[in-house]
Amino acid sequence: MRLFSKLSALIIAMIMVVSLGGCSSQTITDVADRKPVMDLEAFFEGDVIAYGIFEDYTKSLSRQFRVNIKGIVDGNQLTLEEDFLYDDGEVQRRVWVIENLGRDDNGIIHYEGRADDVVGTAKGQLAGNALNWVYQLALPVSDSVYHIQFDDWIYQQDDYVALNRARLTKFGFEVGSVTLVFLRGKAAQSIGPLNLKNW
Repeated sequence: MRLFSKLSALIIAMIMVVSLGGCSSQTITDVADRKPVMDLEAFFEGDVIAYGIFEDYTKSLSRQFRVNIKGIVDGNQLTLEEDFLYDDGEVQRRVWVIENLGRDDNGIIHYEGRADDVVGTAKGQLAGNALNWVYQLALPVSDSVYHIQFDDWIYQQDDYVALNRARLTKFGFEVGSVTLVFLRGKAAQSIGPLNLKNW
């Protein structure tokens, strides 16, 4: 996924800025008592839509995008078929296959996920109203491919809305952030599916 077009220059520039690696120390146990309790499979099963923005390391808006998502639950496996349109006309498709590994002794539900442009395996932890989802994406830029670390927090707000904030890092330096709002059920049906042919 090409989140921004000037990644090469950004990699050089971020070497000259102060690392923001210690800005967040939230863990999944910090949100274990938050409501409503997230049910990941129930929320994403069926048709979901999302609107998102990417901000670069200067906090400037770089790209906007919209997504149609179809979620399929089969036993302990959730498949998410995601189709993207960016405001510069780029289209993209990603298919996540996510496995529910069960609940540990502390009540935290663990997940693993894979997609074609994910490096290795994504790891997830769910408690309270939140999922923390950590993975690396292989992002092609010009003739190079960069591995960017994503630290996603998805917070369910009610039966129809969830908010997603992702911090992107490379070599421990923050290179940007992604913010999305997910809509499902009646909220998604009232305005979706989204137009992915024209911005």
